[in-house]
Amino acid sequence: MTIKPIKSERDYRRTIKNIERLMGARANTPDGDRLDVLVTLAEAWERKHHAIAAPDPVDAIQFAIEQRGLTRRDLEPLIGSRARVAEVLNRKRTLTLPMIRRLHAALGIPAESLIRETSPSRAA
Repeated sequence: MTIKPIKSERDYRRTIKNIERLMGARANTPDGDRLDVLVTLAEAWERKHHAIAAPDPVDAIQFAIEQRGLTRRDLEPLIGSRARVAEVLNRKRTLTLPMIRRLHAALGIPAESLIRETSPSRAA
């Protein structure tokens, strides 16, 4: 098998098939080395052509509290009063830098997600 750069979706799909075929290859073998190179090529293609944007700040917060079984009340030490939490989660108020720092530190939400522009209010 000759390893070539990925230049199209067709090349990408072919690379993925080769990766799947080599998945059981042991490290430091010719097949293991081919697998490492193909995975590197596929990851580079995916970053460039299939990038996934960071989530909206409110979506990131809601995901984090759902995953941890928290409530809105649990956000009060991180965001502020009950009313402030409601304003943020209802997209009526943006996060401040101190809120972002506390949410990042306490819930492990990536700062990149928290500093993004909040999407407009959505109908439920």
